[in-house]
Amino acid sequence: MNRFDQKLQEIGQYPLKVIGVNQIVANITYKCVSQCTHCYMESSPGRTEEMSLETIDKLLNIMKENSEISLLEITGGSPELNPHFKYFVKSAVDMGKTVATVTDLVVLTEPGLEDLPEFFAGNRVQILASLPHYDEEKVDKVRGEGTYKKAVSAMQKLNDLGYGKEGSELKLALVHAPVNAELAIEKNILMEDFKNNLKEMHGIVFNHLLVFINMPLGRFRKNLSDTEYNEYMKLLEDNFNPDTIGGLPCRGVVSVGPDGRFFDCDFYTGADLPLKCESTNVDNFNYDLLNNREIATTPSCFLCTADQGASCAECHT
Repeated sequence: MNRFDQKLQEIGQYPLKVIGVNQIVANITYKCVSQCTHCYMESSPGRTEEMSLETIDKLLNIMKENSEISLLEITGGSPELNPHFKYFVKSAVDMGKTVATVTDLVVLTEPGLEDLPEFFAGNRVQILASLPHYDEEKVDKVRGEGTYKKAVSAMQKLNDLGYGKEGSELKLALVHAPVNAELAIEKNILMEDFKNNLKEMHGIVFNHLLVFINMPLGRFRKNLSDTEYNEYMKLLEDNFNPDTIGGLPCRGVVSVGPDGRFFDCDFYTGADLPLKCESTNVDNFNYDLLNNREIATTPSCFLCTADQGASCAECHT
């Protein structure tokens, strides 16, 4: 029994189980226009893994046959770089599913992809836009020179289409994580800070700010010394918050890797940690098995239970 499971046992929550699967998180490519210093997936322009049309069609069929799955979140890498991205979105929308997509915003300014904001608006796609900070210098330090200006341009275009505006059904959520091995500032304080600064500097508005802590995997882990890693893991464990357990995203999700395999969360897609379930991929999908499974856990789970926790349910309401 690992340290996280021991903590769950102490509060009477062991083993951690699914509450009700209503969402598929599909990681359709590891290729990305950015190469962020804190990326747990190690996404980059040089990655080649991507979900095939055959696998996408199998996921669409799964969602069609299982009405309990009402939400599709598409992620990456830059999911927009998968050649079947628009087809995936449109097909899911046409069957009545809510679709959200993760974006780094920069990709929306790439040649040939400039029409994506209009495509998103026309299909009422909810946008989860990663933005390390509202400060240009801090963003460019993480993503590369000039990326902040591109992100601002993309957000302004989304605002022009109605995203993030009061009374609009077009939802724009920004996703923030501290760059270093530290806990995030209290969410309400950050939300006010982001809203005031982006509004004042660029006239940008948005609906929600989602705050996460960096997962010690991938490029972020490689940038930590062993001492820094151990100190970070201790910080996460010391700040365990039992009130976060009920709202953990993994309790209502099946995450799918580019090759069609299932995972408990997108973090574990990157870590290649398999499910504790006989339904392991798109070819042997079984809703009842997945909906009643025990969630695989490691000490890395302290990431989502530290301090404010990790939940993005608010952005889909």
